[in-house]
Amino acid sequence: MRIHFLGAAQTVTGAQFLLEVNEHALLLECGLYQGRREESYRRNLAFAFNPRRISAAILSHAHIDHSGNLPNLVKQGYNGPIYTTSATAALADIMIRDSAHVLEADVNYVNKKRRKRGEPPLEPLYTIADAERVAPLFRGIPYQQPFEPVPGVQATLVDAGHILGSAAIVLDIEENGQRFRFWFSGDIGRERLPLLRDPVLPEAVDYLMMECTYGDRPHHDPEEAYQRLREVTLRTLERGGKVIIPAFAVGRTQELVYCYNRMLQAGEIPPVPIYVDSPLAVAASRIFQQFTDLFDEETRAFVQTGGHPALNYPQLHYVQSVEESRALNDRTDPMIIISASGMAEAGRILHHLKHNIQNPRNTVLIVSWQAPDTLGRRLAEGAPVVRIFGELFDRRAEVVTIDGFSAHAGQDMLLRYAQASRVGLRQIILVHGEAPAAEALQEKMRQAGLPSTIYPARGEVLSLP
Repeated sequence: MRIHFLGAAQTVTGAQFLLEVNEHALLLECGLYQGRREESYRRNLAFAFNPRRISAAILSHAHIDHSGNLPNLVKQGYNGPIYTTSATAALADIMIRDSAHVLEADVNYVNKKRRKRGEPPLEPLYTIADAERVAPLFRGIPYQQPFEPVPGVQATLVDAGHILGSAAIVLDIEENGQRFRFWFSGDIGRERLPLLRDPVLPEAVDYLMMECTYGDRPHHDPEEAYQRLREVTLRTLERGGKVIIPAFAVGRTQELVYCYNRMLQAGEIPPVPIYVDSPLAVAASRIFQQFTDLFDEETRAFVQTGGHPALNYPQLHYVQSVEESRALNDRTDPMIIISASGMAEAGRILHHLKHNIQNPRNTVLIVSWQAPDTLGRRLAEGAPVVRIFGELFDRRAEVVTIDGFSAHAGQDMLLRYAQASRVGLRQIILVHGEAPAAEALQEKMRQAGLPSTIYPARGEVLSLP
């Protein structure tokens, strides 16, 4: 078998791995590379292979850096199956449609400027129509149910505990008279995360390809993050303010909604209204509620005790229209608003920040990593003045950052993940991580006596066994 590392190699975005096995091409992931505009467009547009020659594809989970270039793959001729869990198929469908909407809107904006300069218009990477052609190719596969994507390969999806429906991809391969197990982690979740079951650990693995996003640091306990969330929320509500939370629409929003449900049930915060104000988050939350069988035992027990769903309770309101969203900014009563985007770079969250950032009673709560040069990063770093929609605003609201809600495994969990299959393990392949994270994890693995670890660059090809 030959593995072509085409994305998420020495970086954390654009996951894409092509396996050549038994004279067939099997694609693992087809993520959108996200970076500078021109480089992103160039990388995402041109595949390093002919999409028409791919026999099958397998998707670990719905995040855009893993699923977001599927419309372009189909646009360029791929019409085979895309195997994944049913929950991932449902989430990926709404996420790539949303991605297409953003791509079209961005190109329309750029083309207005190009027309004024007499330049020819640009085409979006893909359109909403292209995105709509992906869903019929999804093949929903339950966890632990083997299937054969290409001859000589038995695949099994196991729970990765990262987001709803996320999976590690286990391939039992027979090729040229040899048999071996190849395990691709996808994005590894954490133990004791809200809503989700813990990740299934590898077993009887010959070759382990795993992410190393946070290979250089551990994470705070999720229960500590819960307590901090409660403290900050209570403090803000007691002074009559609003809690404004920029949050990723899929995963983080639902975790926060469930955490607040727990607090309300326990009487830890007053029964104030909670608003989820993001069309994508609203759609994703509906999908979460369709797959409650994937929730962990603690969540199911909580639901049975409370008598209502984890993500739907009296104080919770899913905002649908723009008019409803705008009306929230005319109100002065205490409330909690959870809105996208997670880095406060686009979407309805910008309007909520614009109207609430200068009120010292309010709190802007940062609950995820913020990329450099984003509004979220500037807020997290305590900037006294911020620019929103081209206007400058004094930041008088309290800004609080809470670590511990990350859906990615930290260094300690990554090490345990690798050690779980150490008996018989021949090699570890690190992907989906920057160099400092990979180097730190490699050193920890060396100290633990694990087998050789490699960190391939984009474009490299590895032959196994």
